[in-house]
Amino acid sequence: MSITSDVIRGHTEPIILAHLLEGDSYGYQINKEIMEKTNNSYELKEATLYTAFRRLEQAQLIISYWGDQEVGARRRYYAITEKGREAYQDYKKDWENAKAIIDTLLK
Repeated sequence: MSITSDVIRGHTEPIILAHLLEGDSYGYQINKEIMEKTNNSYELKEATLYTAFRRLEQAQLIISYWGDQEVGARRRYYAITEKGREAYQDYKKDWENAKAIIDTLLK
């Protein structure tokens, strides 16, 4: 079953932050791992992903830098900041609260 974007909408930033908690990464790799973790049930559109990167960077939740690959195209890497780690914890608490309410209402 495919996850509808309506269910995930509004959670793109915490999904990216959660991924970056595991280490620095770049857009294609993040999306690839999201697909792997969801058994290809969910994929971020490229425009959505890079718009989220811009919002996160403007909010100082992540920083970006260019990789130094000697082969292939240069990649822009993203790293979570301390402020981003704190924001992730807030997002996670909000999600847990919302999930508890939804679980109660749907039973």
